[in-house]
Amino acid sequence: MTLTMAAVARKELRQIARDRRTLTILIFVPAFFLLVFGYALNFDVRNIALAVEDRDGSAESRSLVSAFINSGYFDFAGAVHDPGDAIAMLDRNQARAVLVIPETFGRTVTTGGTAPVQVIVNGDNANTATAVVGYATSILQTASAEFSGAGRLAASSLGGAGAGPLPLSVEPRIWYNPELRSALFLVPGLIAYLTMLMAVTSTALSVVREKESGTMEQVRMAPVGTLAFILGKTAPYFAISMVSAALVFLASQWLFGLPMRGSWITLTIVLAVYLLGALATGLLVSTIADTQQVAFQIALLVSLLPTLMLSGFIFPIASMPEFLQAITRVVPARYFLIALRAIVLKGTSGFDLLPEFGALALYASVLLGLASLRLARERA
Repeated sequence: MTLTMAAVARKELRQIARDRRTLTILIFVPAFFLLVFGYALNFDVRNIALAVEDRDGSAESRSLVSAFINSGYFDFAGAVHDPGDAIAMLDRNQARAVLVIPETFGRTVTTGGTAPVQVIVNGDNANTATAVVGYATSILQTASAEFSGAGRLAASSLGGAGAGPLPLSVEPRIWYNPELRSALFLVPGLIAYLTMLMAVTSTALSVVREKESGTMEQVRMAPVGTLAFILGKTAPYFAISMVSAALVFLASQWLFGLPMRGSWITLTIVLAVYLLGALATGLLVSTIADTQQVAFQIALLVSLLPTLMLSGFIFPIASMPEFLQAITRVVPARYFLIALRAIVLKGTSGFDLLPEFGALALYASVLLGLASLRLARERA
């Protein structure tokens, strides 16, 4: 029995050694998952883009801004001079929070009065917004205590009373999702995840099915160009994916109260380009895999992991290490999520979403080109 078991084990080892793709998945994928999960699984919110509307320009207001920037949580995203600029930066995701310092701030806090400081927070990500409000409140409370100490010292030197109200009152405002409903944050991510998974796996399996059934040889002999073959393979799945995505979106509105504050036309265009990139990814996978099982495994690997972990769906990209942030730039779900949340929650115009649209179009073009080249080589 021992000899038989050893013979079977040697045979299996030889079989595994011949199947290099499976060997690579068994050895390197767990280590890759550990690397990505270890760095991406981080609920800490850092590098929050902060815009500042300083209407006072005093030494005290500059000190307050420095307290935010030096806290380690906020990065200075720019100065704004009116509410319209602040709205534009929030709409374009150039800032996640705006610090509004009122006029006469410096004089108020040094004379023992109370100055209201407003913090406007982008609420499209409920978890991040809650953390931002907590950080801002803590910083303002610390600054208020410092200003209060300076005010008491000034008052005592003038012979006044040493006690009084705290000089800062915090006024947080949550935009786009004032109730901080987690569904408004999670549902768009689920839409991106489900549509990507469905589109990639459908096209990945379709071409491999031709290989396994032997009909790929007939396709090679048929007078059908590579472009016509790709378009013919993609068109039915594109139509099905668009209908399925529309049903998912409408169900999200009905079941979870997902709003629609933007343009349906803009949403349709962004969704179409996103799906084209997903379908192209599936076609490229189908040129690499020889069996439906391998194609399904690769499709899950290239669609499930990046969309869940590296798109900003659950974990904030700004809190990831720089090398992971660089990887997220080639994840199409990252740009689709930014556009989707901006359209449905903020009502952002298509013009403001041109960077996201351009990134999705570039991804779809590159992947379609690579899939075409590999299919042309296979048919040659």
